[in-house]
Amino acid sequence: MRITGLGHAGMFIETTGGSILCDPVIGPSFFGSWFPFPDNRGLDWERFGKADFLYISHRHRDHFDPALLERYVPKDITVLLPAYPTDDLEVDLRALGYENLVYTQPGVPIAYDNGLRIMVTPLRAPSDGPIGDSSLSVDDGTASILNQNDSHPLDLERLFDFGKPDAYFTQVSGAIWWPMVYDLPQDAKQNFAQLKRDAQNKRAMYYIEKVDAEHVFPMAGPPMFLREELFRYNGYGLDNDAIFTDQRQFLAHMRAQRPEQKGYEFLPGTQVDLVCGEIEVTQTLYTQAEIDRVFDDKWDYLAEQRDSRQAEVDAEVARRAPVLPPDEMLAAIKEWWEPLLRRARTIRLGVGGNVRFRIGDLDMVVDFPKAKVRAYAGEECIYWYTIPADLVSTNIADHEIDWSNSIFLSMQFEVGRSGKFNEFLTTFLKCLSRDRIEYVENWYSEQSDQTEDAEIGGWVVQRRCPHLRADLTKTGRIEDGVLTCALHDWKWDLASGACLTTPGHPIRAGRIVETASASA
Repeated sequence: MRITGLGHAGMFIETTGGSILCDPVIGPSFFGSWFPFPDNRGLDWERFGKADFLYISHRHRDHFDPALLERYVPKDITVLLPAYPTDDLEVDLRALGYENLVYTQPGVPIAYDNGLRIMVTPLRAPSDGPIGDSSLSVDDGTASILNQNDSHPLDLERLFDFGKPDAYFTQVSGAIWWPMVYDLPQDAKQNFAQLKRDAQNKRAMYYIEKVDAEHVFPMAGPPMFLREELFRYNGYGLDNDAIFTDQRQFLAHMRAQRPEQKGYEFLPGTQVDLVCGEIEVTQTLYTQAEIDRVFDDKWDYLAEQRDSRQAEVDAEVARRAPVLPPDEMLAAIKEWWEPLLRRARTIRLGVGGNVRFRIGDLDMVVDFPKAKVRAYAGEECIYWYTIPADLVSTNIADHEIDWSNSIFLSMQFEVGRSGKFNEFLTTFLKCLSRDRIEYVENWYSEQSDQTEDAEIGGWVVQRRCPHLRADLTKTGRIEDGVLTCALHDWKWDLASGACLTTPGHPIRAGRIVETASASA
């Protein structure tokens, strides 16, 4: 088996039973904000586009690049479609002309007569990417790999039933806008950025230890930010207030935590040959000296990329929709969002207040308790956003149903809040369709059935995490009465049951009371 890195989360897998093109992206993505790091334009995209299978793990535009697919990937390619609760990815692929779809079953291997086995394992909780993320397991009899990319699977036993992978490819860098765009004092932003990087490292190490593959390849980030106003947020940031760990930084962290683990830089052009447990890793696009310069002189490299690629940034801006007048924009959002708000009872209660949006000359408020969208009139708000009007006008024109993972991941906005992070608000802004709203409302209602308890560190705690139902006997850690779930670093005060990370999501817990035996 041969695996070639294509940049970011992209890879080209050559097996004895056929080739698989995974998440190919050149970008830029998210309104021209994200570019693969390092530059992957020099790859032989004509060759990689002639794969036997296409696998798009999820709908995020740093994994799904319609322009690249249109240019390089034939329409008759066999597409491995993850089994998601809504058909948004399928609709997007069919709109591009891809009709040869294989509807994979969750965690069920597909076996071909030539010995190739493939398994797609989807995640389908509201917080899993754009309501859906997935991993890909591949085995051809000579080697086995797990391409986990951005996904954070809960049922690892099901993944392990496929077979232990020889090589493991997983996300280690951030893919979120916190805390960079938030209205915070600089020292607070730096502290939160450090905490976020630590949490990302901890989660990546949790999976590395559980999967226990001999060979580990960090991937799926970091991006390059080449827009002038975002350039400072590359890597850890010019002022140490960003979260984007690179491949070499993570490998250094992994060696310190797990010295025996074999890890490798996986970059555009990295070629990994696996045969019956043996591995050979070579670089085909960059020399080792060029790679060393990318990491050792990163800011110089990034500045060269920025200065040479502004035409791509300008071209994206030119493709945006004309800005709507404020009254038309308010009317369009009101007509679109109010019917969804009326259906979203759990979300409305979870948000529990007003949210202000300043969009160019429009100043509006979304009253979640009353399911209303109206002009802002001085109401007290729990969140407030400032967003460029051309981004919102484009999402209205495109009827983009996921603003969290389009506008927000662009980082071309500002936000402030009063109190904790509110997951329900972020969920609403990625569920701007009837199908998505109905799915997440049903999903939230099903989470209330959590009757099984377990003993953890002197406490009896509900076994399933209130966030995404992870098994807390495996992912939970208790220190000073605070339970932390290692998957997403969410925390609960066990004495009160309150979630310390976001409103809602209480946990059931009680101390184990030891009774002394009676004296004879």
